[in-house]
Amino acid sequence: MNREYHRWHSPRLGRDMELLVFGHAGAKVLVFPTRDGRFHEYEDLRMVAALRHKIDAGQLQLWCVDSVDWESFYCFWCHPADRVRRHIAYEDYVLNEVLPLMQQRNPHPCTISHGLSLGAFHAANIAFRHPHLFRKLVAFSGRYDLTLSIEHFRDLLDGWRDENVYFHTPAQYLPNLHCPWRLDQLRRMDIVLVIGREDPFLDNNRWISGVLWEKGVRHARHEWDGRAHSGYYWRRMAPLYV
Repeated sequence: MNREYHRWHSPRLGRDMELLVFGHAGAKVLVFPTRDGRFHEYEDLRMVAALRHKIDAGQLQLWCVDSVDWESFYCFWCHPADRVRRHIAYEDYVLNEVLPLMQQRNPHPCTISHGLSLGAFHAANIAFRHPHLFRKLVAFSGRYDLTLSIEHFRDLLDGWRDENVYFHTPAQYLPNLHCPWRLDQLRRMDIVLVIGREDPFLDNNRWISGVLWEKGVRHARHEWDGRAHSGYYWRRMAPLYV
């Protein structure tokens, strides 16, 4: 299997960023890690191995990016407005540095946005906000409203609300999305949401699903037994949905 390591200084983030590529051809999969994960997490969790048959067959090429969650949403020592601004800079990095490299190295017309846990938020948010760039979204165990406080999961913006928070909270901006062009792009996307029936964000997934149906956006929502929020489950989900 082709495996590549890339690192460069991102002018948008003001720091070095790293990523791993697996595969030589096929649909490009932009992979976001969990909040604790790095660019090598997908490999560490044996997710790459779970998809090896598709990768070796040239059906998929994984692009596993790093995150800056501890500089953005989980940077609790800085003001919530600054947390969101750091996240926006991260999205800018992905859009204007990572995606162009992916297209340069692999001209396949299909790009898939994919993530685990908080990575599912990143995958869904960027796909919902820029639907013309993606053909498919696959989100495992996601949370689509970071202002919710459930169980030990806190409101990551500590009550702060502004325009940036709104436009990076799918559960808030999607109900008010009426742009015909954006809705048409979303309706063309293959969207797969997977969540455990005992996951604390099950209702959040059902809410997002309901909003998508109201907007005429066909999609699949799969509910697995238990919490289904770990590598053990994600390794079984990946061959089915990615």
